Amino acid sequence: MKLMIYIIVMAGVTYLIRMLPFAFFRRKINSQFFRSLLYYIPYAVLSAMTIPAIFYSTGSYITAAVGTVAAVALAYFGLPLIAVALAAAASAFAAGFFI
Repeated sequence: MKLMIYIIVMAGVTYLIRMLPFAFFRRKINSQFFRSLLYYIPYAVLSAMTIPAIFYSTGSYITAAVGTVAAVALAYFGLPLIAVALAAAASAFAAGFFI
């Protein structure tokens, strides 16, 4: 019974989060500031969730930093996501042997 209540509450919360913007913003948002803000929010949230996970996953901040630097450098040069992920993991793994 408790599980059903939890599911119903979460469904309601999820519905409200998705429905409220449609209810309040019926016209197009003309403000360049708010449009820019809404454009970058998903990237900021993703970064806020990913960066701490990176530094807690390896057990060593140094190996995590090596992997992060490798990933940022390879992503900057436009490599595919799979190449960036594999190279970052490999560089963090290799750095673990030297530290």
